[in-house]
Amino acid sequence: MTLYHFGNCIALIYVPYYLAYKQSGLSEYGAFWKCIQAGLIYMITQLGKMMVLATFFPDNVSDLGSDFIGEFLKSTVDLADLVGLYLVLASIPGKGHSKVLTAGIGWATAEVILSRALLLWVGARGAEFDWIYIQKCLESNILLVQHIITATLLWLWSRHDLKDSIKSVVTILLLFTAYKGLLLDFLISGTNTNAWVGLLIKAIVTVGYGVFTLVVYAGLAQVIGIF
Repeated sequence: MTLYHFGNCIALIYVPYYLAYKQSGLSEYGAFWKCIQAGLIYMITQLGKMMVLATFFPDNVSDLGSDFIGEFLKSTVDLADLVGLYLVLASIPGKGHSKVLTAGIGWATAEVILSRALLLWVGARGAEFDWIYIQKCLESNILLVQHIITATLLWLWSRHDLKDSIKSVVTILLLFTAYKGLLLDFLISGTNTNAWVGLLIKAIVTVGYGVFTLVVYAGLAQVIGIF
């Protein structure tokens, strides 16, 4: 039963990433090494973030509800993820859809390997079943979509032919991306929402992000012919 639960978690967390890579056609573009490059930039970015947090925020055990300002300032460090993802996009040649998918999937895959692999190996193999590991797997799938959305927003933000009004909204969404996790966690914990409802809220917010981003991207694609 333990091995079966562990296998289910592995399939639930990694199969969607594999399918996203294969079904998006990235394998036809030879994007595998570009995904590896995105993962390396992700690791360098996280190392830099850890150094900043250790230097300026040595106390990482403050409670979310009692020190919201402190947690908000810590979340500001997540803006480095936007810089790192932008560097990934800048290093990938090709059309818009291949750039954003390569950057988003490569970045998300590096995150899920570094943040979830050890958690599943240590926890999901335990003798006692716990729903938290299923929830973490589902959350990782939401993060995959979020990272692709963030890559698309960064690509849109870098375009010079995007209307100023739309670009302002894209900029706001990019800035909100750095604080989205904190704000949603604060909302969920403040309303005493259970983990499943909290997961649903995160999924709904991510879908809202995705719909808006897709509309803007599709509109720009029709104008400049990047389909």
